[in-house]
Amino acid sequence: MITIYHNPRCRKSREALQLLESSGIAHEIRLYLTDTLTTDELKALLIKLDIPAQELIRKGEAVWKSEYKGKDLSEADLVKAMIAEPKLIERPILSTSEAAVVGRPIEAAQAFLQNLKQD
Repeated sequence: MITIYHNPRCRKSREALQLLESSGIAHEIRLYLTDTLTTDELKALLIKLDIPAQELIRKGEAVWKSEYKGKDLSEADLVKAMIAEPKLIERPILSTSEAAVVGRPIEAAQAFLQNLKQD
């Protein structure tokens, strides 16, 4: 089962959802802006993505620029920021129990789904 962390207002997120739906792979949609992640869930997702929190943050968001940019923030601080402001989390994210990928560009999501089909 794949979970897609989805923002329906985001074109890239809608593209990834369409790709996932057309793949026929069982999935669930998590609207992470309203069904927010817990700290433990976000940490587990970062482990599956194999990236530091800094790489999952949308640095173009106004809240990032006004509240966090230029500050010396630890990994824990960055996780707290994403929990407090979920719109800072890059999207879309496709995740299984074993691995995850940020589906941006869409080719990353395509490769992730292709690898699942081959397993």
